[in-house]
Amino acid sequence: MTEEELKTFIQEVYAQKAVQSEQFYPYCFAPKSALGAFAETEAMGYSRDELESIPNESVMGLGCGNPIAWAETKADDLVIDVGSGGGMDVFLASQKVGPKGKVIGIDITEEMVSKARTTAAHYGYKNVEFRLGGIEDISFESNSVDHIISNCTINLSPNKTKVLKEMFRVLKPGGKIVICDNVLEEPLEVNREDNLDAWTDCIAGALIKQEYVSAIAEAGFVDVAIVAEQEFNAGEKDIPVNVLSVTIKALKPRI
Repeated sequence: MTEEELKTFIQEVYAQKAVQSEQFYPYCFAPKSALGAFAETEAMGYSRDELESIPNESVMGLGCGNPIAWAETKADDLVIDVGSGGGMDVFLASQKVGPKGKVIGIDITEEMVSKARTTAAHYGYKNVEFRLGGIEDISFESNSVDHIISNCTINLSPNKTKVLKEMFRVLKPGGKIVICDNVLEEPLEVNREDNLDAWTDCIAGALIKQEYVSAIAEAGFVDVAIVAEQEFNAGEKDIPVNVLSVTIKALKPRI
């Protein structure tokens, strides 16, 4: 399996999720229809107050943690969300940066970006933006971003080293990342890297927990720390290891 084949398959899967979401959560019925995803999203670490403060259409039950709970964003910050999907974390972060700040979501899937843009326009958001793009080549200037958040996205990339180096590059000195992602407690006994479904189930691309922490440090970050973790339901009974959802914080040195 090539990187391009994996990328195409991931785009197809998440495009389908976006289309199905639009069919199930039409805007006029969203306050009722989206409630089905609330319980699943609350289990990731979001409060009901948080979910009720943003467009219901953005609550899709995707992700594996709540990066906003740990992101120390403030008024006027520039924040990017790497793998923003339907925009849930972007809309939550927009409340923290205020009218003079900006939150920009980046996603590889055109249908997700279109969905998020439609939601933002429908509800009149002025301080958010959604861009189509990959996470291995982030189209921002070096040293330009205050915070980066990501929710269960980096494990989908076959080149995590490049993703982390790009995140380091675009952050300002003193900038921070908060990553929620899936990790393994021990190696898989069966090689699943060629199983496309296992990739989109966020299993095949998951790193060993300590390897993930080390990879972030090797990209140049300091004060790398796991601040939260919980078991992740992989949905595959034949996987003989525990999969964890972790939240990791780190800092780009000021010097």
